[in-house]
Amino acid sequence: MEKVTIYDTTLRDGTQAEGVSLSGQDKILIALKLDDLGVDYIEGGYPLSNPKDISFFKEIKNLSLKKAKVAAFGSTRKAGATPETDQGVNALLSVETPVVTVVGKSWDFHVTEVLQTTLDENLRMVDDTITYLKSRNREVVFDAEHFFDGYKRNPDYAIKVIKTAEDAGADVIALCDTNGGCLPLELGDIVKLVNGYINATLGIHAHNDSDAAVANSIIAVNNGARQVQGTINGIGERCGNADLCSVVSNLTLKTSFACFDETNLQKITDVSRYVYETVNMIPRQNQPFVGKSAFTHKGGLHAHAVAKNKETYEHIEPEKVGNERRILISELSGGASILAKTEKYSLTQDKEVMRKILNQVQELENEGYQFESAEGSFVLLVKKAVGKHKTFFELEEFRVMVEKNKDGVPISEAIVKVNVNGNTEFTVGEGDGPVHALDSALRKALENYYPSLANMRLADFKVRVINPKSGTAAKVRVVIESKDNEDIWGTVGVSENLIEASWQALVDSVEYKLLKDIEKKSNGKFNVKIDVKNWQNSYLADDKKGESIELEAVVDTEIADLALPADIIERLNLEELGKIRVYTSDAGEHEYRIMGITEITAQGKTCHSRAIELPAGSKPLLGSIPLKMMDLQVSYEENNLKSTTKLAAGEQ
Repeated sequence: MEKVTIYDTTLRDGTQAEGVSLSGQDKILIALKLDDLGVDYIEGGYPLSNPKDISFFKEIKNLSLKKAKVAAFGSTRKAGATPETDQGVNALLSVETPVVTVVGKSWDFHVTEVLQTTLDENLRMVDDTITYLKSRNREVVFDAEHFFDGYKRNPDYAIKVIKTAEDAGADVIALCDTNGGCLPLELGDIVKLVNGYINATLGIHAHNDSDAAVANSIIAVNNGARQVQGTINGIGERCGNADLCSVVSNLTLKTSFACFDETNLQKITDVSRYVYETVNMIPRQNQPFVGKSAFTHKGGLHAHAVAKNKETYEHIEPEKVGNERRILISELSGGASILAKTEKYSLTQDKEVMRKILNQVQELENEGYQFESAEGSFVLLVKKAVGKHKTFFELEEFRVMVEKNKDGVPISEAIVKVNVNGNTEFTVGEGDGPVHALDSALRKALENYYPSLANMRLADFKVRVINPKSGTAAKVRVVIESKDNEDIWGTVGVSENLIEASWQALVDSVEYKLLKDIEKKSNGKFNVKIDVKNWQNSYLADDKKGESIELEAVVDTEIADLALPADIIERLNLEELGKIRVYTSDAGEHEYRIMGITEITAQGKTCHSRAIELPAGSKPLLGSIPLKMMDLQVSYEENNLKSTTKLAAGEQ
């Protein structure tokens, strides 16, 4: 397999996109993500352009990257100057990157009209600059700017430019479709021809003005290019650059070229969304491979086919790029859509429940609800239908007030009164708007009981008038998008009252978050190790003293009641051992501490453990087997994160 290197220019070319600006810290964090993803080169910026880029190069030098080489970007020397005295060329050396990328003109029109110099001088500029950089032990990438336009107008001169770069020692010569106007078949033919002239590694740098940048990059590789330049999500000036998310996924999964490790490829969706978040851009829903809709099925026939065989409407498995399959529920849904979407709840054989859910969806959509972008609300609907819904709080009342202060600034205040586990909570919250204020007040009421709500926040808020002909009495549909450290989900509410619709969506969002957290905890495992050395002699066979017993149990309910297996009871010389229930309370993310235990019955006798009064807010979430007269170690493992509690005899 031939190697194709990936050259990422998100931090330089990507920042030329309209509305995109990155802080120095943003650039560092994205660079670390790119390195972890497995790109070969990270172009950090143009050292001469601004102090922020210089600061980036200084900081990145002190970090240990796994694989990627950092490149500094600049231009050939100015006409009439020398590399030794050219400020831009020496700025490239000053930041001490192992790789430097220099851009030079390969279209005669640009040489005479933009640089306003002679064709021969342009060749000398290319030769002098690369020779000088190579003498300073740099790996040099030469970006032949406007190469394809130049080749189509004056092929002899365009070839002469890149031959000059090769003779000067350039390691890579990247052919740039700078205007993004070349189409794939034409571009492929040119790359193939150029590959016959050049021995240096060829690269491709495609812009997307004809919506062909990804196709141009792939056809260039097929015709001899062995480096692809682009940006995450294709961000860049005008219509952007080649989207590396698509380029890398296609090359890795669909060609014989060695591009990316398939394990690393599973991180591509996460990196895509991280970059969107950092540059403050709304993700493109229908973006291939990594978009939220990339593996989404809406029509009933499609969902029915996918349920039978995923290959019917999917070109790859979404997990290979770290994405997921989604089945939308809408007016186009049929029974197959409901079955596919409820598969995780083991309802695929329950046609009665499936029909009940489908009827509810259709009735709610008739009222104005829409579940395509409200996955959270649909999950709650399903749980209610099958009796697995849990109510975490009950509303007693809420009130929202909006007023302007003397400076004309609107102030929103919400008062919320809810009942939580029999306790009444009365809280006040302020916000930028009424929904923000409601969210603030509700959090204050619930966070003492449900600390995980602290890492949840509102990400988006959309309002749509359903029946505009009704004027101010029209119904509105509110869709709230929420997120935590791991997931994004949507919820929906409908009412003639905007605040009431917002409250419905907000409550669904909170309940979905809490249910999700419970399910996640219930998928963990307890590994319990008991050192049998303080067990009363009458309860322990003489030849078993000092042994260790290791147990493992899957926690599939909110409370884990664990009983010792029969063979363990026999080894302990016990006739019976009652179930042990432990109440725990969160002590931080993925950490749990024992808050209370019950008694153990053995050989008809009760070995009473010390009772501990449970503090307010303690919840029976997890279980273990604490034995008062044994040393005990309990570890809880969830999603590769572990928490361990050690208790010496008598401390339980």
